[in-house]
Amino acid sequence: MDSVEKTTNRSEQKSRKFLKSLIRKQPQELLLVIGTGVSAAVAPGIPALCSWRSCIEAVIEAAEQLEVLHPGDVAEFRRKVTKDGDLLVVAHDLIRKMSPRTGDAKPNFFQDCLMEVFDDLERHIQNPLVLQSILSLMERGTMVLTTNYDNLLEIFGQQQSKPMESLDLKDKTKVLQWARGNVRYGVLHIHGLYTDPCGMVLDPSGYKDVTQDPEVMEVLQSLYRTKSFLFVGCGETLRDQIFQALFLYSVPNKVDLEHYMLVLKEGEDHFFKHQADMLLHGIKVVSYGDCFDYFPGYVQDLATQICKQRSPGNACQDCAKRKLEENGIEVSKKLRQSDTGRRPLLSGPLQVGLAWRCWQSPCGASLGSGGEGAMRILFQLPRETHFKHLLS
Repeated sequence: MDSVEKTTNRSEQKSRKFLKSLIRKQPQELLLVIGTGVSAAVAPGIPALCSWRSCIEAVIEAAEQLEVLHPGDVAEFRRKVTKDGDLLVVAHDLIRKMSPRTGDAKPNFFQDCLMEVFDDLERHIQNPLVLQSILSLMERGTMVLTTNYDNLLEIFGQQQSKPMESLDLKDKTKVLQWARGNVRYGVLHIHGLYTDPCGMVLDPSGYKDVTQDPEVMEVLQSLYRTKSFLFVGCGETLRDQIFQALFLYSVPNKVDLEHYMLVLKEGEDHFFKHQADMLLHGIKVVSYGDCFDYFPGYVQDLATQICKQRSPGNACQDCAKRKLEENGIEVSKKLRQSDTGRRPLLSGPLQVGLAWRCWQSPCGASLGSGGEGAMRILFQLPRETHFKHLLS
């Protein structure tokens, strides 16, 4: 094996390392934030999906072909895109230029350009590995929002007979249902979806009805406080004005949070500086490798690890059942007392002792500081029961 191949293998091996704090999350504790990197991995044949820059360039090209943008404006926007300026600002300016002077989202030519760019998406799905991984997490309770205009995930999910639903922030009822976990296969598009001009957003002012609604903002901000956001394929998301308005700048004490971001490690100095900067926002930056080709495999392996996590309640019940069987006691029903009021299977010292052993097992250890309370509930022990005191 030559040195180049060894170096490549070492790099790939490093890309498979996972933070224990992430892979030990239950799927329902996570909220995926999907960016352009996901679409680029799934449909590499559509350049517009590869990045914000590629998307803007494709929209400008479509606008020129459809003759919905003055030639002078076409040249000006092409010049802006080639500069290293804020692409999100360029995108907002481009949307405004093709929208009514009133600033309304409907009607607008931007949507027509997007439809031209994203025409017949389902035919362009070449590598569905990332979508399958995301879908497996959704099946287990992970919520999903995206900054993308495309609906590749929904298309793929429907092909797998899942009741996928595309949502945008203009439908308050649906947003509340989604935020409360009542739309399992819902994907929230915070910029809107290219097929629905009513849901298209120019900038945060387009969501003033949302940002000025205390009920909606409280529910959305609660997600950022209580869920672990996992940014997948996101490069510019934290600079996105809409994401900032909804989550980033509206939630205090961000350093107390624990979110995660998968990134391409393009250079060590930049990567470690980015890591340090993001920790100030409560975000742990993780590299999937130094090559984009590693991205789909990393996401698949990560999703597999997370999906292995079992519900703490079920895990502890299984552990307790195993302990009983090791002691020659047959168990055919759950340890927890049923709603019919039947007495627990065990009582007295054996009940307390088994709860203690289960709490000290790997299953119980995964519950952390709340483990003792969980064991009291599971084994129907009095609230004042303290294992160490009783077993000493």
